[in-house]
Amino acid sequence: MTVLDSIAKQANRLATDVQMSLKRARVEGERRLLQRQHRAALEELGERAYELVRAGTIAEEPLAPEVGAVEAKLMEIEAKVAEIESLRGDEEEEAAAPGADTGDASRTAFPMVGDEGGANGGPGPGWDAAEKFFGGGPKGG
Repeated sequence: MTVLDSIAKQANRLATDVQMSLKRARVEGERRLLQRQHRAALEELGERAYELVRAGTIAEEPLAPEVGAVEAKLMEIEAKVAEIESLRGDEEEEAAAPGADTGDASRTAFPMVGDEGGANGGPGPGWDAAEKFFGGGPKGG
């Protein structure tokens, strides 16, 4: 067997392996898509069943544990929403309170962003160095 025959066999084997890998990846992707669609269908079914139980159209007894779990989570969500609203109200009260000093906190956290500026409220002190480095900046353009 010549070297070319050996290389041809290896190339053939490699091509077959690549084709099988691509096919397997395609089928795996299709399976994942079907699983997502299945989960979405189950979610829709669950929502519809919950609506029907709440409307009294179907009996609650066989689904009582599941309905209870859904309602418990809904109550937890409502409690968190109320907590968030309470925290927002507290933040607004603190911001509106006389003597509230939020400016100092932001200046401490971000000292490079201030209203000091340079002469006549222009750029800060680093601007001169930048103009020298970049050759004139906006004024000398």
